[in-house]
Amino acid sequence: MYAVIETGGKQYRASVGDKFRIEKIPGETSTEVIFDKVLAVGGDDTATRFGDPYIVGARVTAEIIKQDRADKVLVFKYKSKKNIRKMRGHRQYFTEIIIRNIEA
Repeated sequence: MYAVIETGGKQYRASVGDKFRIEKIPGETSTEVIFDKVLAVGGDDTATRFGDPYIVGARVTAEIIKQDRADKVLVFKYKSKKNIRKMRGHRQYFTEIIIRNIEA
């Protein structure tokens, strides 16, 4: 069984046992998180259900594995012959989760 959830302005296709990184959400490590913005549910030889925009009563339960920051992304702006150089870096916060349960 799988579900399509929405969090942090992005959509993720999640099955039980999947691990992935999402935009940072509040919570401590090994805390349970419930996603109720479920866009679609399918699999297990059943018809796929789609929400309008969300499926009422559907929930996806996940556990927070890690709160961390991603690798640094460097942005270098350069203009030739003008001696203009700007170097900027950014590290995005993320939350790593594992899907524990899907309730349709």
